[in-house]
Order: sequence, then structure tokens, then C-alpha cells
Amino acid sequence: MLKDNSALMSDANRLQFLRKVPIFTRITSEAFLEQLATNLDEVIFTSGQTIFTQGEEGHLLYILVEGKIKIHIEDFPLAQLEPVAYFGEMALLDSQPRSASAIAVSESKCLVLTSEQVYQAIESSPSVSLNIIRLLCQRVRKLNRMFGASEDIFYDLVKRQVL
Repeated sequence: MLKDNSALMSDANRLQFLRKVPIFTRITSEAFLEQLATNLDEVIFTSGQTIFTQGEEGHLLYILVEGKIKIHIEDFPLAQLEPVAYFGEMALLDSQPRSASAIAVSESKCLVLTSEQVYQAIESSPSVSLNIIRLLCQRVRKLNRMFGASEDIFYDLVKRQVL
């Protein structure tokens, strides 16, 4: 993970970007969003770099600003994320190990939120938690469709106790 101070987004650009991120679309406190925009770390991952690995503890949520990220369990791809997507929220919210791995498909820039920042956002605007729940439901439905179409893969992962 590289911190790139030469290409940092301005606070105004961060704020404008955060307004597009699904988790913050209905946030009620503009002052909180402005404060959050000024306090986020930016990181750059090189192409092929592992962001986190299944089974690790997770205390950060990532918001993809530029690039592409692949979420996978072992060799099985779950999702390819593009800018404005966020990931890593499950381990952060339930204090369980990461359920999947994330790798940068191309050079990728992310904003990083700590668990404290996420919980402050939820306190500031409960709609943040509803937005997270909505996205988690969408992801579960997508996985259900994927595994329904690929029963052999699903049963293999269950047998190996990956799921």
C-alpha cells in the first residue's frame, strides 16, 4: 500500500466524490460529510497487489476512487469493483475475519475509512447503515444467483469450509 501525497485529491473533490458513494447518498449531516472528506487517508495499490486476504482481521473499509479491484475466494471470483464501490465492510461491522480476499486488478486509488469513522457516520446519519444493508443484500442475492448456476463450485467451497 502506497500513500501518494503528490496526487492527493482536494477536500472539495473528496466531498464531491463521497456524495456519489452509495453508502453516503442519504447522509443528513453535510458538516459531518465535509469533516469526513478532510480526514480520510488515500492509498494507492499497484496492479496485482493484495489489499487484504481472506481470514485476516479487518478494521478498514475501502472506497475505490480509481482502478479496478477483484474480490475473490481462493480462485473463485466474486466481484470486480469499479470506482465509487466500497468493500471491506463486513469484517469491519461484525468483527469477524475477512470472508474474501481483495486484489488490485490495475493500479487503484482508494479512500480508507477506519471502523471509528464508519461508526461515526452511522451515528450521524442512520441511513448510512441502511445503505450498507441494502448493498449487502444485493451482494448476497448476486452470490445466490452465481452459486445457483454453479452448484459444483458452491459445494466444493462448502466442503473445503471456505463458505
